[in-house]
Amino acid sequence: MSDWTAADLPSFAGRTVVVTGANSGLGLVTAHELARVGATTILAVRNLDKGNAAVAEMAGDVQVRRLDLQDLSSVREFAEGTGTVDVLINNAGIMAVPYALTVDGFESQIGTNHLGHFALTNLLLPKITDRVVTVSSFMHLFGYLSLNDLNWKSRPYLAWPAYGQSKLANLMFTTELQRRLESARSPLRAVAAHPGYSATNLQGHSGGRLGSRIMDAGNRFFATDADFGARQTLFAASQDVAGDSFIGPRFAMRGRTGDAWRSPLARDGDKAAALWTLSEQLTGTEFPL
Repeated sequence: MSDWTAADLPSFAGRTVVVTGANSGLGLVTAHELARVGATTILAVRNLDKGNAAVAEMAGDVQVRRLDLQDLSSVREFAEGTGTVDVLINNAGIMAVPYALTVDGFESQIGTNHLGHFALTNLLLPKITDRVVTVSSFMHLFGYLSLNDLNWKSRPYLAWPAYGQSKLANLMFTTELQRRLESARSPLRAVAAHPGYSATNLQGHSGGRLGSRIMDAGNRFFATDADFGARQTLFAASQDVAGDSFIGPRFAMRGRTGDAWRSPLARDGDKAAALWTLSEQLTGTEFPL
């Protein structure tokens, strides 16, 4: 495989793409590149001021709409106001933050990174024509999915394991979504991607002085830039990859873009199906096809 970059993106003229969390970091680069190749690009963001500031730096047909993944009423409002979408990119996320609850009472990382996107995908799915791309992380390797305590109510909260759980959930969600699409004989595909380790503002929101210092050092000495991280998402969104592919750098954090390795836990189809059922119950949304 050649060293694919965003410069190799095909034309997206006449196509509409929704990118969540697109006002900064990987989402901003992703949205900028898709707008550059002609996509009608919808920035789904919690902070409209930041979203509008991001749009000012872009050319093309770019729109800003409010979406708060920590509030299911906001997710429903966004979905109801959205027309046909060719590609949905579930990019937004929070990482290793102190314990907090979403509006609907979910632990904030599983609520934002998984449950919010789960609900958004189900609500938009009848309007999607091509694919759903969900951004996971190589940190899923350190995650364990507790179906009995998804929201950390009965075990001591640990920020990094909670993040790992949410990223593992992203992969399981992709697997089960693809299985359901195939069962429904739908031409749509579900794909996951991970950026490697890219220096973005995500690391700056982890909370705690020690954690921030560690992340600052990591960003300085090990991280790639946001263009490299977004490249993995753009490949997953534009190339003819198989459903349930997991796209990332060849060597975890660096290397050519292509199929990435996932943990044995991420390949547990029975648990992925059980997570889907639980997520339907928690969000009040279900597979619509």
